Amino acid sequence: MTVLRFEAVLFDCDGVLVDSEPITARVLATMLGELGWSITQDDALRIFVGKTVKDEAALIHSRTGFTLTSEWLDEFRDRRNQALEQDLQAINGAPQAVHALHGLFGGRIAVASGADMVKIELQLRKVGVYDYFAGRFFSGQALARNKPAPDVYLTAADALGVAPQRCAVVEDTVTGATAGVAAGATVFGYSPGGPGHDSTQALLRAGVAHVFHDMRELPALLTQAA
Repeated sequence: MTVLRFEAVLFDCDGVLVDSEPITARVLATMLGELGWSITQDDALRIFVGKTVKDEAALIHSRTGFTLTSEWLDEFRDRRNQALEQDLQAINGAPQAVHALHGLFGGRIAVASGADMVKIELQLRKVGVYDYFAGRFFSGQALARNKPAPDVYLTAADALGVAPQRCAVVEDTVTGATAGVAAGATVFGYSPGGPGHDSTQALLRAGVAHVFHDMRELPALLTQAA
């Protein structure tokens, strides 16, 4: 017999369901280079992972002298989305984990992302998991505060009718893990190694309850035999 340890599962998107961070970092590095900040894709990953470009406007200004405009941000999103449409892949094992957990939890799963809604929907459709989350994906950018504040996780839990304390959150960055912990959820840190994901040690310091390294492990972590 399978017993659920939680009542709902709330997923981050970038770096958890989709391998989008290197693609976004590539586009961002190119556009920052056009502004005069010579930065590699790996540097962009290290500096911006788990953060929004808009929230790093002061840093970009300090390196380039350029004040971010809505037109520049629109161009960034357009170029980023084109690259995602072309190159995006699912995190290995993520679609299978989503399918399994959707069944186990009776559909009580959601996406709570710091990205914009257009990007979230594009990515879920691109990797074939949109139908599992239709009507249940939420953007921190649409709220008063984005991650590391807990707002997007509180919103997702409320939409599912589940107390945050009865939710499992799946995150791969310190920024997101901090948001999940602040919401009162139990956070599982995904840390497969390599650029674009925070380390096991960093996630544990942020307060995650457990770190795992393969998305195929997730369904078993959220259930227990009885």
